[in-house]
Amino acid sequence: MTNLDPINAAILRELSTDGRISNLLLAEKVGLSPSACLRRVQELERSGVIKGYRARLDPAQTGRAYVVYVAVGLAEHTKAAQSGFEQAMQRADEVAECHNVAGAFEYMLRVEVADLPAYKAFHTDILGTVPHVRSITSYMVMGSSKDTRC
Repeated sequence: MTNLDPINAAILRELSTDGRISNLLLAEKVGLSPSACLRRVQELERSGVIKGYRARLDPAQTGRAYVVYVAVGLAEHTKAAQSGFEQAMQRADEVAECHNVAGAFEYMLRVEVADLPAYKAFHTDILGTVPHVRSITSYMVMGSSKDTRC
């Protein structure tokens, strides 16, 4: 594990807010010289603490504004059933996240589509055709008071 001292934590906080911040401005915000700041950022990248940088997209403009969390239960609790389900979800463009969870069901999905008819098509044509799926419970997002990914 990389040393997450207060300065590294400040660097990560700033980069999480704006991954395109210049090194000069980042250094100023965290109280380092530009060269020292750059060395720390490069070490955080090399060590894998920083896994990459992304563009944040507007879901309404990309046709993914309708968000549904989906709890999926499997009929069989075998490695083959889990692997098959996970591979099917990897192929489904609508699935933004797929998590194997503990509890009353095996998986929690974050599905992003354009609208309710698009979700119904995903539910019926993709999720409903995956072998070993026993139950599907959908939770439509009506609003988000906090989402640090946006």
